[in-house]
Amino acid sequence: MSKLLVGIDLGTTALKIAVFDTAGKMQGSATLEYELYTPKPYFVESDPAVYMDAIQKGFEKLAGKGIDLMEVVAIGFSCQSETMFFVDENCKPLRNSISWMDNRAVEQSERLTAKYGDELCYEHTGQVSWGANWPMTKALWVKENEPEVFAKTKKILLIEDFIIWHLTGRYVADCAMLTSTLYWDITTKKYWQPMLDELGMTEDNFPEILEPGEVVGTVLPEMAQKLGINPAAKVCTGAMDNAIGAVGVGACRPGMFSESIGSTLAVCVPTDKIVYDPNRQMPVHYYPIKDTYMMHTFTSGGICLRWFRDNFCQYEMTCADMTGDDSYDLLTKQAMQTPPGAEGLSFLPHLSGSLAPDINPHATGVFMGITMVHKKGHFIRAIMESLGYLVRRNMDALADMGLEVDEIRAFGGGSKSPAWNQIKADILQKTICVTNSKEAACLGAAILAGYAVGIFDSIESACDSMIEVVARYEPDPAKRAIYDRGYEIYKRMQTDCAGLFEMVNGQ
Repeated sequence: MSKLLVGIDLGTTALKIAVFDTAGKMQGSATLEYELYTPKPYFVESDPAVYMDAIQKGFEKLAGKGIDLMEVVAIGFSCQSETMFFVDENCKPLRNSISWMDNRAVEQSERLTAKYGDELCYEHTGQVSWGANWPMTKALWVKENEPEVFAKTKKILLIEDFIIWHLTGRYVADCAMLTSTLYWDITTKKYWQPMLDELGMTEDNFPEILEPGEVVGTVLPEMAQKLGINPAAKVCTGAMDNAIGAVGVGACRPGMFSESIGSTLAVCVPTDKIVYDPNRQMPVHYYPIKDTYMMHTFTSGGICLRWFRDNFCQYEMTCADMTGDDSYDLLTKQAMQTPPGAEGLSFLPHLSGSLAPDINPHATGVFMGITMVHKKGHFIRAIMESLGYLVRRNMDALADMGLEVDEIRAFGGGSKSPAWNQIKADILQKTICVTNSKEAACLGAAILAGYAVGIFDSIESACDSMIEVVARYEPDPAKRAIYDRGYEIYKRMQTDCAGLFEMVNGQ
């Protein structure tokens, strides 16, 4: 029997399941979308039931494509980070899950900042501040605003923990997922007692802690039958999607920079030790390789383009449905008919606050410079360019720490667009490399699962043998001046709008 590895990517708006052989060749994949709810400004939630439902339908699709799921030996995960669940003693959700994008806990964030200070937060958690988007602040929000829910809560879980319980019956979390919760101490790799005290909870209210890429257990018999998979398959811990996607494109050594545009935009740079930023702009996270760390930030990314498409591009979506084209390709064609710099139109891509290195939970999206000359293509290009500027802003912050970028590897939905890759290369004035990795986050999850069950000797060796660069996008020096100016405008917009953000949000 051949051995197959499954990587499950639990994204913000869609789930992807991909099956790989041990040489890294993808045998098949399935994608299922689900919806988010925004009941109030800065509130972002989801129905907890959609995730296991999507996993079941995903396996059904794979079986329908002729993949023998009895050959699956290990399952790994790539997960949206910070999305959290409040469950009772039977792991039944007591409310909707709260998305990582949610920024409701501003008051709690400000109170923790006043009590503990950002420096202590950075020292123990690696996160630069008590952000309103982190699970600790949102757990306090639930405690204070939904006391009946909090009183019944037996476990606070992240999305990977929730799914692993359904598959194995075991409560487990991994260090790479816990790294941004603020209730986990990056220096001890244990839950941070002062935060447990703030919540009035103990370690029993949280899952057992494992490393990324460890075997949790075998799939429960009834779950294996329901999903139609091998009942002997091992369920393994994974990591947050952006970090594990970096593994999936081979960016697993210091100096290798990965950037991903999916629903989020994320950058990751691995380091072999904890490196603190003296300016406290860049957070430190735990990497999917044991005792390896990374500088990592993320914020709203491709979801900005999806928001624009869904709300202003019904014509393109209808045409795509009729012709079988991709609606994003139709948008990109309009953007490429627009000059670099979008003829003075600029965009801030902060549809749900902004994170490091310019943390501001009040930040919103902003179009600047609109004139009569601007058409739909200008707005599309401005959105695409804004994410290139955001990557450049992160690279500047890393350079200030002495972390120079030797190589950039791109993945995520944005990397599938040659036009977008070229825009980023021109803005960064660095080569963008795209690998042969299909569904990089799923592949990274499969690599970790294969390592966990002993198929691979190391994660690095698995990357070296399974991943290669297949496309390079070289920067155009002629566009440097245009984008240098655009980048300066982007930074000025970020700082000059700070006060307006608070006025817009009634602060």
